[in-house]
Formats: sequence, structure tokens, C-alpha cells
Amino acid sequence: MKINAILQYLESMAHRSLQESYDNAGLITGQQDWECTGVLCTLDVTEEVVLEATHKKVNLIVAHHPIIFKGLKKINGHNYVEKTIIAAIKNDIAIYAIHTNLDNIINGVNGKIATLLGLTETEILAPQSGKLKKLFTFAPVKEADAIRQALFDAGAGHICHYSECSFNTEGTGTFKGGENTAPFVGKPGVLHREQEMKIEVIFPAFLQEKILKALWQVHPYEEVAYDIVELANHHPAIGAGIVGQIPKAMDELAFLQKLKENFGTPVIKHTKLTGRKIQRVAICGGAGSFLISNALAAGAEAFITADVKYHEFFDANDKILFIDVGHFESEQFTIDLLQEVLEQKFPNFAVLKTEVRTNPVFYY
Repeated sequence: MKINAILQYLESMAHRSLQESYDNAGLITGQQDWECTGVLCTLDVTEEVVLEATHKKVNLIVAHHPIIFKGLKKINGHNYVEKTIIAAIKNDIAIYAIHTNLDNIINGVNGKIATLLGLTETEILAPQSGKLKKLFTFAPVKEADAIRQALFDAGAGHICHYSECSFNTEGTGTFKGGENTAPFVGKPGVLHREQEMKIEVIFPAFLQEKILKALWQVHPYEEVAYDIVELANHHPAIGAGIVGQIPKAMDELAFLQKLKENFGTPVIKHTKLTGRKIQRVAICGGAGSFLISNALAAGAEAFITADVKYHEFFDANDKILFIDVGHFESEQFTIDLLQEVLEQKFPNFAVLKTEVRTNPVFYY
């Protein structure tokens, strides 16, 4: 199997267009057309992880964090980034990063944490707009069902928990083909009137090429009439953070103890106790303090994230238990997530988890 088959599957789940503008997700070293000997899943890539991949005879590392985040001007081995890249190139190891695009889907990094904590009724904390488009197309009435189904099969027509959603209006279309045309109905040079169905479907913006390809393949007309418009609607499954309910309300101290056990950390930073029970919980793996206002607006009693700066703790305003569990600690389960989705898709292929603990932070 080629490396590209694995990358295509990962991007069907978390397309690179969903990454933030500052990010560097994608293939960082190696070639897509290499035969893949196995996958090693990790949170970070270090020289030790590259050597682990070499020892285990796998040539693709799938990481959450991109090893190259800013531009490299020299590769002399003077820091861990340069050493890692040198080791990867020397050993023909491909490195692929799936970062904020995996953060920005409901079943990604934060969805995995929500599952760990037993959250139900989960939804995106800060859904993104501009990620949806609508296709309008026109087809002969007898061909409409086949065209509609092809669009659904390509990923159109999903609205929250509903699929195969469309709106259809019947009307009369007119056209007159030129002398070199071979129209599906009518004759060249003669104005034709055809009973047509106007089909409207919503789709994620990153699927536009696939949607149009499906339309062109099944539509019988020589020239397919269609319109695509960008929607301002929020995408319910794309955005930052997650909020949901724990099954039973907990005292704050009991909740904090549960987090220490779940995240495997000896210490948790947090704001002062509010005196309220915890049931509605907001989550953002990694540095998520920018979502504190969203957590408050969502009615959460607790907000779990990492990398909270001193002054940012004041933003809780005594209205929410603002919790910093540590960056590695909050995202460590991404390794399990990557292994699970790849093993499910490629059950007869070697998908391993790193045994290297890459957390650079230690506690005394």
C-alpha cells in the first residue's frame, strides 16, 4: 500500500483546509508514492521517535504536532527539530502531521477527550462559519433521482444527524444547442423546453471538487448548469472545542480528582472553587484559553484546557472552574485516536503507538 492511501483517508476525516492559517499540517518529509511498511502514531516527533520507527521497520510517522512549525533556514543538527529532520531523511521516514484540522472536527482531539470523560450531548464549543456551500443544479425530471443519489454518495446533503437532505423544485428549463452540439434532449438549433428538477444540496466546502466530479459523471447534459454559493451558516461539526454533559453532577474537588486520574497528572492548575456542582463541561485540548468566553456563554461550570497564562485565569471572573491540565496531558489520547481510526480502516496493516513519552515537562 502506498503512503498516499493512508494520507487520503486521514484527510477525508480531517481535511487540511480545516487547519488554522498559522499551522503546518500535511506531509513534512518523505514521498506519497512510497510503499508504506507500517505506521507509528505519536503526539510529537523527536529524533528518538524517528529511531523507534526505524527499529520497528515502519516508514510513516503520523503525528499530531508538526515537527516543522516555522521556516527552517539551516539544517545542521543544532536543535531537536533539525536533528529530527536529519534522522527522518537519513532513514527514509515520512512524517505526516494532522494538527489543528484534527482539533477542528467534532470526532477529533476534543471528541476523544469527551469520550474519556463520559460526556454526552456533545457539540462544538465555537462552530466555524464559511465551511459550508450550497449547490444548485438542474436536471431532467427522470434523471433527478440518480443525480441526487450521486451527490449524496459524494458527501452532500448532511445536516447534523440527518443525511440525504435536499430541496427540489420542478419547473421548465429552456435551451438551444449550437450546430456542433449533441443535446441529450431536443435538436441542435431548435429552442427546447424541458421539465426539469432544480436540486439544492449543502456540502462541506472542502468536498467541492468531489461533488462536482460526481455531478459531471452522472448528469446526462453536455453542458451541466449549476451554481455554488458559500454559506454563512455555522458548520455544526467543525470548530474549536467541545461542550457536553457528564452523567451525574459532581463536587468540584471530586471532579478535579477525577481529572488527575483520567489525565495521569500529579498536579492540576485551576481557578478558585466556585461552590457550584459540575455537570456541563467545556473542553479544548492544547492551548485553548481563547475559548473561555465561549465556555461561559455555553453555560459550562468547568472548562478544561492547557497552556493558560497567569492573567488569563482572571477571565473566569469567578463564574467557572477554569482548569489547566497540561498540554501533553490534554492531547495524549490523540495517539490512541489515530491508531483506532487507522486500524479500523486498515485492519490488516501495522499501526503502532509510540512507546516514547515525548512530554518535555516533568513534575517534582
